[in-house]
Amino acid sequence: MSLYVHALGHAHPATEISNGFLESLDIGTSDDWILERVGIRSRRTVLPLDYIRDTRNRDTRGVHEAALETQAELGARAAEMALARAGLEPSDIGMVVAGTSCPDMVAPAQAAQVARALGLEVPVFDVASACTSFFAQMKLLSGMGAGALPAFVLVVAADTLTRTVDYDDRSAAVLWGDGAAAAIVSGSEPGHACVLQPRLDSSPEGAMKVSVPWALHFDQEGHAVQKFAIKKTVDGVARLRDTVTEPERDFHFVGHQANLRMLEVVCRQSELPPERHHSNVEWYGNTGAASAASVVSMGWEKWTAAADVALVGVGAGLTWASFLLRFGP
Repeated sequence: MSLYVHALGHAHPATEISNGFLESLDIGTSDDWILERVGIRSRRTVLPLDYIRDTRNRDTRGVHEAALETQAELGARAAEMALARAGLEPSDIGMVVAGTSCPDMVAPAQAAQVARALGLEVPVFDVASACTSFFAQMKLLSGMGAGALPAFVLVVAADTLTRTVDYDDRSAAVLWGDGAAAAIVSGSEPGHACVLQPRLDSSPEGAMKVSVPWALHFDQEGHAVQKFAIKKTVDGVARLRDTVTEPERDFHFVGHQANLRMLEVVCRQSELPPERHHSNVEWYGNTGAASAASVVSMGWEKWTAAADVALVGVGAGLTWASFLLRFGP
């Protein structure tokens, strides 16, 4: 079945975590150190800066009361942008599918919370695959027959991973930002773009290489995970470029926004020119499940009818995923 994308939307919190702020925490980092290693200048957070400064988020049980915005609220804001771009009303949505790396609540599903924020009474469920959640959602919906789906489905990927960061740990503190992305998709109504060759793979043997234990901090085997992510991303770009795209179309790349230096390595190994690589990690950090989709959304007006956008994601699980977003009639 073809899965059509009618519009994307995105949302980020207002509070900024600059490199200068992290330097002020005296955790052995600086603007130069951060830029050299990960290429990130800024991030957004749902947490007040005073809360981070005073507590370093050492006890993550306090973040729910401290947070200025929930993941559902971020997701609903992204959804409202997607609906406006698609020229649709919330009442046109017949199903909500959401996903995240670290939900605000065990129950109800995050999709239910987003639907409630939008005033929807429709079927809801979560498809959560950590940072590849948006890819898993697209893979699942693409595999369903058009008759199994309502005319329009709202897909939401939101993460507020700054809630999981130990701000005494510079390796984690420099990476994470909060954000949400949303898409309006349909299996029956042609839209602005379509999803081609969605793929999701996993290697559970490496499951604990990236983890967020309940009420504890984010943890990963940084070097091993980055090496894995670069290899799988290069492989994903090559697969889509070699098997799906066409010579007369413009091939673009949007990867998981883990860090800018990693993405630059992928582009060099894939021989991708800078003008065909798109990212927002420099100014928003790694926004988890929202990251790649938010890049496409932030450039929504620039995608021409000749654009083929290869989206490739990696994440906990360990998982890797990809699909081609083809714009045009």
